[in-house]
Amino acid sequence: MEMLTNTYSNCILQKQALASGVRASVAFLLLFLLTSISQVSVAQSLLVGKTGTIQSVKKAIQLAQPHDTIYISQGTYLESDIIINKPLTLIGRHNPVIDGQFTGEIITIQADSVVVEGLVLQNVKVSAIKDYAAIRISRSKHCILRNNQIRNAFFGIYLEKADSCQVQNNRIHSQSTMESTSGNAIHVWYCNTMLIEDNQVSGHRDGIYFEFVSNSRIINNISTKNLRYGLHFMFSDNNVYRSNRFINNGAGVAVMYSKHITMVENTFQNNWGASAYGILLKDITDSRIEKNTFLQNTVGIHAEGTNRTIIQHNEFRQNGWALRMMGSCEELRFERNNFIANTFEVASSNNYTSNNTFNGNYWSSYTGYDLDRDGTGDVPHKPVKLFSYLIEDVPTAMVLIRSLFIDLLELAERVAPVLTPATIQDDGPSMRLNHW
Repeated sequence: MEMLTNTYSNCILQKQALASGVRASVAFLLLFLLTSISQVSVAQSLLVGKTGTIQSVKKAIQLAQPHDTIYISQGTYLESDIIINKPLTLIGRHNPVIDGQFTGEIITIQADSVVVEGLVLQNVKVSAIKDYAAIRISRSKHCILRNNQIRNAFFGIYLEKADSCQVQNNRIHSQSTMESTSGNAIHVWYCNTMLIEDNQVSGHRDGIYFEFVSNSRIINNISTKNLRYGLHFMFSDNNVYRSNRFINNGAGVAVMYSKHITMVENTFQNNWGASAYGILLKDITDSRIEKNTFLQNTVGIHAEGTNRTIIQHNEFRQNGWALRMMGSCEELRFERNNFIANTFEVASSNNYTSNNTFNGNYWSSYTGYDLDRDGTGDVPHKPVKLFSYLIEDVPTAMVLIRSLFIDLLELAERVAPVLTPATIQDDGPSMRLNHW
């Protein structure tokens, strides 16, 4: 009897334990579901529309929680000074327009991980005191601006003290007429690790401006009809620009006071004017210019204070001057470039002495020969013409460029060189176009 009683008691205890386990499991499952629902609710979507419950972008940003997505419907929204201070994604549907009405800045981003995509932003205030922009990223990281159109902006996109941001596939156009009243299309100041890719910029002071920027890339952009430079570097080291096109700007690219700049596969075209260049190099060191095309510029490359730089596999075609090397250019290596139909191939400053080298370049004006047919000219080529040497001192002498008198002077100088720099010559000119 006692044994039966004990067995019955054990069964009761086991059932109670089982019931307790089931209750614990159910509680855990409920907790899990509640947590999941809570997590799902973190990222919500809000819709801004002219006929919806939310009719302004500012209001949507106020209502949004971090990591929400705000969709903006087609229409025109008269707003400015929109501040994003939390991680959000703004997506425009069917190109909605946000019109700043020239009252101030349109969007200012003050948070990390913000995405702005598919918007049309227009009419930013012009000021002599503050740099108003259509979109400003200030002291933020990992932001993305892509597929936007910006019209009539003082500054288009302005990035200041930002890190690891991307500016991709934006169209930024203005109609500036004076440098003093215009800003830059993409202005990058004191930033690191930026990507500027696939943008089209025009009608500003500078197309793209880098100041105190490092470890960044500028890839596949088109910069045209800007008043000053298509691209401008100041005090910016360790950057790359590749596969860009700089056409019809005041000057193509200015690289100033920087080092370790890689310039590869770009096109510099139709940058004409008294002070126009394909590239202006001013006090830069340890850089590389490779596989670029310089077509119909006043000057292909103008260099001052440039040292330890390799210029190779470039094509200089139909420029006024292919190269101008002024003071303090040392240890430049010009190798296997093509110089085709330029009015002047190389110009240099007076009393020019240097350790720059030319080797294996193709010169369309080369009149030497190749008796052993190894593809290399048997006599050196001197790319500095007497006339180009003279007009450095007397620019007005340019009016004589096609005269018989100049032809006779050039012939006499080739026979008995006395004025052109003896240190500038290609000892192994290529008889054929170089390919790369």
